[in-house]
Amino acid sequence: MKQENLQAILAKMTPKEKVDQLLQLSADFYTDDAEDRTGPMENLDITEQTIKNAGTILGVSGAQKTIDIQKEYIENNPHHIPTLFMADIIHGFRTIFPIPLALGCTWDIAAVNEMASISAVESAVSGLHLTFSPMLDLVRDPRWGRVLESTGEDPYLNSEYAKAMVQGYQGDDLIADTQKVAACVKHFAAYGGAIGGRDYNTVDVSETTLREKYLPSYQAAIDAGAKIVMTAFNTVEGVPATGNKKLFRQILRDEFKFTGPVISDWGAIYELVNHGVAPDEKEAARLAIEAGVDIEMMTTCYDKHLLTLIEEDSHYMELLDEAVLRILELKNDLGLFENPHRGANVEDEKRLILSDEHRESAQKIAEKSIVLLENKNALPVDKSTKVALIGPKAKTGDLMGAWSWQGKQDEVVTIAQGLLAKSNQVTVSTGDYDLFDNSPESIEDALMLAKANDVVVLALGEADWMSGEAASRSDIKLPASQIALYKAVKDVAKQVVVVIISGRPLDLTDIADADAILQAWFPGTEGGSAIANVLYGDVNPSGRLSMSFPHSVGQVPVYYNTENTGRPYELNPTEKYVSKYLDVSNYAKYPFGFGLSYSNVTYDALELSHQTLKADDTLEVTVTVTNHSERPVIETVQLYVRDLVGITSRPLKELKGFAQVELVGGETKSVTIALPISQLSYVHPDLTWGIEAGECHVMVGPNSRDLILTEAFFIE
Repeated sequence: MKQENLQAILAKMTPKEKVDQLLQLSADFYTDDAEDRTGPMENLDITEQTIKNAGTILGVSGAQKTIDIQKEYIENNPHHIPTLFMADIIHGFRTIFPIPLALGCTWDIAAVNEMASISAVESAVSGLHLTFSPMLDLVRDPRWGRVLESTGEDPYLNSEYAKAMVQGYQGDDLIADTQKVAACVKHFAAYGGAIGGRDYNTVDVSETTLREKYLPSYQAAIDAGAKIVMTAFNTVEGVPATGNKKLFRQILRDEFKFTGPVISDWGAIYELVNHGVAPDEKEAARLAIEAGVDIEMMTTCYDKHLLTLIEEDSHYMELLDEAVLRILELKNDLGLFENPHRGANVEDEKRLILSDEHRESAQKIAEKSIVLLENKNALPVDKSTKVALIGPKAKTGDLMGAWSWQGKQDEVVTIAQGLLAKSNQVTVSTGDYDLFDNSPESIEDALMLAKANDVVVLALGEADWMSGEAASRSDIKLPASQIALYKAVKDVAKQVVVVIISGRPLDLTDIADADAILQAWFPGTEGGSAIANVLYGDVNPSGRLSMSFPHSVGQVPVYYNTENTGRPYELNPTEKYVSKYLDVSNYAKYPFGFGLSYSNVTYDALELSHQTLKADDTLEVTVTVTNHSERPVIETVQLYVRDLVGITSRPLKELKGFAQVELVGGETKSVTIALPISQLSYVHPDLTWGIEAGECHVMVGPNSRDLILTEAFFIE
């Protein structure tokens, strides 16, 4: 539909019809049983007519159901405007992929794109039009449960994933390709900086940090064409994001040139009252519409008060019109006016959802996301070795994570199923293990099996509800009962391999003496198969951490790209008056970029294409990598740069490029990574971006810590 036709529709709409377009309601309001709607209707104090005309719908899926709702909606709407179905498809629809933090550990841009593409297919055939993904909040504090949804602590890596996910969800043409869905950038902005890692808490970051660390990944997704942006729950510079005019009018629209709609997070407009910046719902509505929030999710401040605001000041009609037009444009960008049912197809739904092809993709991506943290010659396990599988995560389908809306635990390949499919030498404990308590009988069974077998695979970790939204933890160790189980087994077993299922980095100090530790995250539908393939060596682990693991929660937040201090620890570690802890290292136990494999890869012969460059030049960094083992390996070569002197204190190292290279046994390859010097630009005190002349160091290695090669170049 042409733009002038949208303008014509807008001109015919009554003010109330326009306000209705700004309201998003959940699936509760679209059940077949009118009695089931009574409670939600009373809670929001809305009428059946408002429900019928609400502009977008949250959390409804199923091809036939969405077709039926859409048909009735268009028939009831006086202008035949279609509704738009949205949902939280975070890492898979029915075929569940690893959680986003695990996807970040693949360092594989194509794999992340593939995850988004398959998620889009399954969503679209089920009638959905838009997913609330990618979440691009930079994360540094593992106490925050929603680190599960982020791809990690680095702005460069997050930005690369942002582009891949948007392209995977949306493709090249949303109208022509009805098996794609629109992507929503969230949460704008800096939600991941919540103080104390406590969800919904205040965020207090400098504008320099905001712009340099938090905003780049959002902007990358917007530049990639993401169709909608969601507000954050937190404050930014003391102003709640959902009422923050600077964030949305100045930065998002004027600076980032974003023209699509902005949607509040669930209830966030009303929460302006709770924040204390609005005395009532009417003022909350005023602040949000002035900030540029177009869609109100699951509260009714707009529904109740926008018309009154318009009566008092015609300026609010202008703001209402621009909001409605952006919503109509989004519906038009999806082709809904001509094709209101879009990709919804009952037969395709049966054929494509949880297909063998999708499950195979989920397994391969899960394999790439698993990170080997420790290995004292315990892995890989030979298939003839007698293995005992023990622990609370051994037989459960709880391997998907908190945001697995349509995922079903009985469709998950458990760790037990995965191992039994690999070897007939596996004995699965019959003990009744619990995440927080183990019966004496289960401990007795564990010890008996540990003594009788050559290797114990101990499956430990979190339940799905222990990480995700509203799942912050002050203590990020394994539960005490699991640590006790580990210690009891370790005392009698020949070798103990620990598999960790979690949605966050944990303090693993209590089990650090394990013979091997495999961080499997929440690996998804095919998690058990992926874990088994890595344990038995059919897959050489290639995952590398995208978020650091602390020695202790007392270090948190701990991250690799810290600035120097006036009294840096590195200059004299034995000196008292330097920046350090008395009782623990300054550094992460397992740093950003870290991950072991079953191969021995070395780096040497670092070379730079130039020693002196200008700001618009590109430096080529070349390194030689050699696989000294017989086993093929995928090595992630990581490039870090340090700007030695800047107007502001610069990080000790910053990821500026990486490359994955496949090496067969004994192979040596030369790897070249291009570094545009413009990537060294950073935020100055006046909030402009720039680069100064001076010396920079280049470091290359397998992770952010073990960077043994350093060369210098100069910017003219």
